[in-house]
Parts: sequence; C-alpha cells; structure tokens
Amino acid sequence: MIVGTAGHIDHGKTTLVRALTGVDTDRLPQEKARGISIELGYAFLDVPGDECTPRIGFIDVPGHERLVHTMLAGATGIDFALLLVAADDGVMPQTREHLAVLSLLGLSRGAVLITKCDRVDAVRIAQVRGDVAALLAGTPLADAPVLAVAAPTGEGLPALRELLFAAARETPPRDGASDAFRLAIDRAFTLDGVGTVVTGTVHAGRVQVGDELALCPSPTGRHARVRSLHTQNQAATQAHAGQRCAVALAGVDKHEVARGQWLVSAGAGAGAGVETDRLDALLTLWHGEPRPLRSGTPVHVHLGASDTMGTVAVLAGVDAAADSLAPGSRAFVQIVLQAPIGAWRGDRIVLRDNSATRTIAGGTVLDPFAPVRYRRTPQRLAELAAWSLPTAAQRFEALLAAAPHGLSRARWARAEGLTPPAAGDAPDWDLGPAQRAAARSAVIDTLRRFHASDPDVPGPDAARLRRLACPRLPPPPWSALLAELQAEGVVTVRGAFVHLPEHALRLSAADERIAQKVAPLLAAAGFDGSWVRDLARDTREGEVLMRTTLARLAQRGELHQVAKDLYCASATMAQLAAHVRSVAAGAADGAVTAARFRDATGLGRKRAIQILEYFDRIGLLRRVGDEHRLRSDTALFTGPAMTMR
Repeated sequence: MIVGTAGHIDHGKTTLVRALTGVDTDRLPQEKARGISIELGYAFLDVPGDECTPRIGFIDVPGHERLVHTMLAGATGIDFALLLVAADDGVMPQTREHLAVLSLLGLSRGAVLITKCDRVDAVRIAQVRGDVAALLAGTPLADAPVLAVAAPTGEGLPALRELLFAAARETPPRDGASDAFRLAIDRAFTLDGVGTVVTGTVHAGRVQVGDELALCPSPTGRHARVRSLHTQNQAATQAHAGQRCAVALAGVDKHEVARGQWLVSAGAGAGAGVETDRLDALLTLWHGEPRPLRSGTPVHVHLGASDTMGTVAVLAGVDAAADSLAPGSRAFVQIVLQAPIGAWRGDRIVLRDNSATRTIAGGTVLDPFAPVRYRRTPQRLAELAAWSLPTAAQRFEALLAAAPHGLSRARWARAEGLTPPAAGDAPDWDLGPAQRAAARSAVIDTLRRFHASDPDVPGPDAARLRRLACPRLPPPPWSALLAELQAEGVVTVRGAFVHLPEHALRLSAADERIAQKVAPLLAAAGFDGSWVRDLARDTREGEVLMRTTLARLAQRGELHQVAKDLYCASATMAQLAAHVRSVAAGAADGAVTAARFRDATGLGRKRAIQILEYFDRIGLLRRVGDEHRLRSDTALFTGPAMTMR
C-alpha cells in the first residue's frame, strides 16, 4: 500500500513520517537548511506479523504553495491519504488545495490527522475537529477518521499505526496480469557502479530483471533493459502494480530521463507506449471554484508525474447540457496539450489554472486518441459514454456497438493499457452487427446504381467502391468486408474490379479472337509488358481495335494496363507483386524504392517506376515521398492469378 501525506507547509508531514518509520525524508541540503520539504521524500514501514502483506510505502510531499506541482507528482498513484492539519494553525490555504487534489484524484481512503496536539488544549482540538468536519463535507473523504497526534511525544501514533496496518491488510492486490507495465517516473539519478536509476509508482502490470522497457514520451524512442530492481526499498527480481519501485536501467543516460515520463513495456508484443497531445476526459470542476470553466481556458495538466500546459474544450455536460462546466458539475471535455504526454484510459488528471495558483478540476482520461474533427457530434458523445463504462469488457462491447466505422482491437488495447493480442490471434478490426449490415447494404446498392449507369463497365475498382459506398470505413475493415462478401458470392472480384455476380462485361467475337492471339505474346513479354502498337503489328490487327479490346480485357481484370498503351498479363503482375513483397520484407526500413525493385526484377529504371506507380494506383503500395510502402491491409495478388480465356 502506498500512503501519501498532504497538508499545509510546516504542519508536521515530514516529522510524522520520521516518527512512524525512523526515516528522515528531507534528504537535500537546502531542505535541511530551510526546514521544509522541497522534493518528494520516501520511507517504508513493515506490517508486523503478516508476511503476506507487502510493506507500506510513504510518499512525503512538499506543502508550500509554490510546490503543489511537486505534490501532484507524488500524489498520483497513492492508495491511502493522510491529510495533516496542525492544531495551532487549523485549516490553511494549502490544506484546502491538497484536499481538492486528493478528491479530484478520486481518493476515498484516508485519514485526517490533527498534528501538534501537544501544543494546544482540548478545546482547541475540538474546534479544529469541527473545522475539519466542515471542510470534508461533500468530498470523498467526508467519512475519513480524524485522529489527534503529536509526533514528538508519540501521542496517537499507536492508533495511527494500527489504522494503517488494517488499511494495508484490506488493500486488495491489483490483478494486472494482462496489463502492460507502466511506471510514472518522479525521480532520476545516477549511482556509482549501477548507472541510471529511476524511481516511481508502478501504475499497472509487472516487470522483472532483464525486461526491455521504453520511455514514453520520448522523441528518440529510447529503449532500456532492466538491470536490477528495488521494490518498497528492498532488492527484488520483479515488481508489480501498487508498489514504489526503483529501476536500474542499462542503455539510457540520466540526461535522457525526466520527471513526467513513463517507463513502459517495450516491443511489438506489448506496445504499451501511448504518446498523445490530445485526449478526451470526463472532468469535474471543483465545487469551490467561483466561476464556470469555459472552452478555450488554458490550464496546467497534471497526469502521472507530468505537468504540461494545455487548453480545455468543453464537449457536453453530463449533469446538465451546457457549453461550459459549472462548479461541482461533470462534462466530457477534450484537452489539447502543448507537448505530448503518456496517457491511458482510466488515468486520473488534475487541472490547475494558467498561473498555477490553484487547483480547479480533475477527472478521468477516457480516450487518449482523441479526434481532431467531429468531436462534438452525437456519435462521438455516444462513444465517450461507452468509454465511461466501469469494466473493459463493457467498454469494448459498447464501443463496438457505437462505432460506425469499426473498432481496432489493437488501438483499444493500447488505450486501455492492456497487452494487445498477438498478430493472427483474431482479426484486428471488428464491425458491430448493425454497422456490418449497413455497410453490406451500402456496397450492394452502390454496385446496382453503378451497373445501371455504366452497363458497359464491369464495375468500380475496390478503392473507388470504398469511396462510393463506405468513404469513412478504414481500409482494414473494408478489406475484411469485401473478402466476406466475395466468399459468400454476394460480389465478384476480377483483378482490381468489383461487380455483382449477375453483371459481367461480355466480349464480342472479335474481342475473343484478339484475346487468344495476344495471350502468348503477353506471356512471352514477361516483366517488360507489351505495347498496343507492337501487339497490333504482330497479330496483324487494327491498332484502334486492339486498343479497345485490351482496355475491355483490363476492365474485366484479365490484363493490367500499367501505363497508357502498355499492358502486362495477370500472371506476370502476380510475379511482380511477389517481388514487391520480397523487397519490402528484406529492407530494414520496409521501403520499396525504384532502385531496389529494379535490381530484384532486372527491369530498367523507367519500367520499374511505371510498375511501382501502377501498384500505388491499385492499392498494393502507397507512395511516401520517393519511397513506396506495402499496404498491410491489401489482399491483391495473394490468390490465384487470372488468365485470359
């Protein structure tokens, strides 16, 4: 269990932790000289007579108003809060703000300690108790126990220890077997003989010595290996969610690590790193705020151990429909950040005003992959309502039912902080039953209209059909839908063209005759292909008739028109497509360049470029600058090649 202290400066937080644990958490020289906490401090306490209960970890936070950002870095991730109020001072400004922070972080487990009770009489303690009760009213800590303690004399400490021990025994272990590992870094330093060490609270998952981890966010995509671990201030071979953890890293320097970053599972199997500069959240405005929160308000966004500037856009009220968020009310909001942060669904966020003088709001991240467009539409608000459901299974089913264009399992798993399913375990994209039925109807209706308007054309190519029937459906679910329709015999796919089974472009007798003549010539031409004029000359057919017939054969998917008047046989294009896939697989960067393709096929540079550009047009490749990238969602040329009859 992680216990966090909170309260006004000089209300006895560090003294209390020292009395409980024997550890002075003020470690910096300037802290010793000034007598105040400036940085986060850590200490640990064993639960006696219970080997099954992990030791209690304490995070001692600064109380000065200018160090609330440091307090927030330590408060995120704690399980139990101790709010300290000095008996001689009573409730002070930072008492109120720290209570707001704890409440907005969703903390409902904790206790209030009236410290320095040895300096006042019983009447004063009773008065402070009354003030505390009034302060806690309407907050998640309203029912928290209130204890009077005096650290120097030990008064009240036995009862406090028993309260903490009982809370530790009642803290359930976090079941994070499927969660990707995430640690919020709040400190980084170097140890002689060890190297770079980072510390923080483990928010999810498990890690063990030897694992590969990644920094998030990281402009260079830095990865590191776990050299050694300390959990709850003890050497360990593994760590899990809910623990304070120190990780010694191999492969990364201290200057590459900063408070606010996350240490996350690395590798294709986990894919835990989520860097975002735009997220949607369910936000509550603190009831003590004097005015509503309006769209466009600049704020400090605290998530994990990070502090980033951002702007709030109120999307829709939850408690009441409104364009602004009233004090004490909730709303769906989008937060646009000035710099990327690591964020996952369910993470708690706290907002402070632009000048960082007060805490104003807090809430829960819903979708770290927030859209730029359509963010206030009824459709998007329905998706945010689905993201708000309590369990992952409920969220997935509701999102699948609400998403009009399908749901990516990998994207959803990354947003949830879960380990995505391995490639091949199941299709990545899912369409809900209603959306699938609507998409199928749209495809069939579009093809009927197309055939009615252009009876002499076999049908649109697959890319054009998607633009006509389902323009916003992403390529992966579109390919899966088209394959499903083809397998059921609802549509026919010839080459790149799609048509209804009852619609077929018929060849005339002259077309059939020319097709028979050119088939061996095209096969003999190989990768270079054949020009219309050469085929007309070799078959002694008219050039105009030859051009018309070859265009019709290409429309039927029996030939491929690589460039104007240049044709290749389907079997030849299948071989060229195989070379494309081989080049992409063999390249370290996955790029298919004209030079690599030319060398693989033995073609000249001009012809290689023409073929690659044709593959771009039909959807096998996509152009990125001077390179071509294989589309992961394409099934072109993976089946048996078509031949001319």
